[in-house]
Amino acid sequence: MGVGTILIERGLIDPEQLDRAIKEQNRTGERLDHVLVRLGLVSSAAVLEVIGRQFALPIVDLESIDVSPEVLEMLPPKLVFKQRCVPIGRTDGTLRVATCDPFELTAFDELRLLTGMTIELVLADERDIRKFIRTHYGVAGDTLDELAGGTDTLETGDSHVETDELDQAQEASVIKLVNDLIAEAISERATDVHIEPYEDRLIIRYRIDGVLGAAGVPPTVNRFRNAIISRIKIMASMNIAEKRRPQDGRITLRHKGAEYDLRVSVIPMLFGEGVVLRILNKSARMLDLESLGMDGALMKQWDTLIERPHGILLVTGPTGCGKSTTLYASLARIVSDEVKAITIEDPVEYHLEGVNQIPVRSQLDLTFAAGLRAILRHDPDIIMIGEIRDLETADAAVQASLTGHLVFSTLHTNDAPGALTRLMDMGVEPFLVASSLEGVLAQRLVRLLCTDCRKPYAPEPGEIPSDFRLDSGAGLMRGVGCRECRNTGFSGRIGIYELLLINGQIRELIMSRANARQIAQAAMTSGDLSLLRDSGFLKVRSGQTTMAEVLQATQA
Repeated sequence: MGVGTILIERGLIDPEQLDRAIKEQNRTGERLDHVLVRLGLVSSAAVLEVIGRQFALPIVDLESIDVSPEVLEMLPPKLVFKQRCVPIGRTDGTLRVATCDPFELTAFDELRLLTGMTIELVLADERDIRKFIRTHYGVAGDTLDELAGGTDTLETGDSHVETDELDQAQEASVIKLVNDLIAEAISERATDVHIEPYEDRLIIRYRIDGVLGAAGVPPTVNRFRNAIISRIKIMASMNIAEKRRPQDGRITLRHKGAEYDLRVSVIPMLFGEGVVLRILNKSARMLDLESLGMDGALMKQWDTLIERPHGILLVTGPTGCGKSTTLYASLARIVSDEVKAITIEDPVEYHLEGVNQIPVRSQLDLTFAAGLRAILRHDPDIIMIGEIRDLETADAAVQASLTGHLVFSTLHTNDAPGALTRLMDMGVEPFLVASSLEGVLAQRLVRLLCTDCRKPYAPEPGEIPSDFRLDSGAGLMRGVGCRECRNTGFSGRIGIYELLLINGQIRELIMSRANARQIAQAAMTSGDLSLLRDSGFLKVRSGQTTMAEVLQATQA
């Protein structure tokens, strides 16, 4: 009896959900239980219990087990990575091995022959297995072990390279090593991969939920730094011989049925070239404004703005705070057969049905400003500009809004009022800013508390800022840490927002070149400015995030 049938019998899924999962399995080639979990149709714990009963295997918690180095050495890293199994105990002539994939039982004959011992199988969660391997063997530890056991032709250090770097980067083991690093980053929900060279080591870090953390790569990776960087350059169509100038490129790849776009930046550092890969899931489901965290009252105001026939609407905030995602979600709310929308972006991050999207190509002189001038000849109703970076783009956006177009764009400022003064600092005339701008939305991302381990608690008086009101006897929530959130207490992120509506008084202040503080005070007095902190406090009260997260995201 299959896993799907057992799950139906237990009432954990219905036949329609199973059919949906089977169709997805046929498309991606994944195991059915993996598809069911990925689609959110059933929990990994439920699937693990069903598999355990199906194969009559006990389930173990790897996080509570201490394994001696002698036991870890019983299996070679290559086999551990290949079979996704780990040795966890040894008793006389029996080796206890934890696996997350008991379906290929013949594969464990190889363990029996290799060790000459009786193999006792137990079942463990796949994420625990991956974490265990990453902790004890390192990411891509099998490939590094294989490389280290081979010739020295791949070792780093320009004066010791014995083969051409192109040949090094095309070695099968190096290709697998880079693929493993990227696949692990995707599996861990990383948004960025940082590869940083130092004098005697290479550090690889992943940014997950906005926080950087070590990838868990063995120190031997330092020996292959040149080969790794050259391989990434080849994948991104860069010049591998150029090591003195920064380079930018892109990599498109598929992983478990999903398509990913990696933006690659390479910069020469003191001890080699540093690389950052920004990971964009092109197959990800487009989120709506509710899912992004916009509350009902603010969304009602924002809806009024995005339905206007003309003007400029700006979304502001630091890099990586979700500005483009908010613009996409906003466009999705208003695009229809009666509306023509055109975007110019660098790069196109999501494919939006019904929207004409243009990627910036600076090498062909297709910049934001040049693209915007061309777009106006295509009779659009709505225009989205990826970012206003200079006076030329700002002027073109203003002119487009004054000629009857609704223009969306982003700007890098700390808060909503700061966007007005930033445009004037760029050189846009105050009367043009006052007549074209309709609203500014500032945003930040805060980490969401893990729903599996968050617990209520009574905060200490010192934890509560003076502008936060907590009802007497009420408590807050915090994450304890569990398997689901990698013991961080957080899983995922959500937006907090600040909306500035441009009224008559604000337009007069812009004309008189008032500063951002004066504009903010006037807008708060008239009720036309909702603050980031207030949006964050709503999410603290609802148990979605912590006070510390909001205070860190909104500090001046």
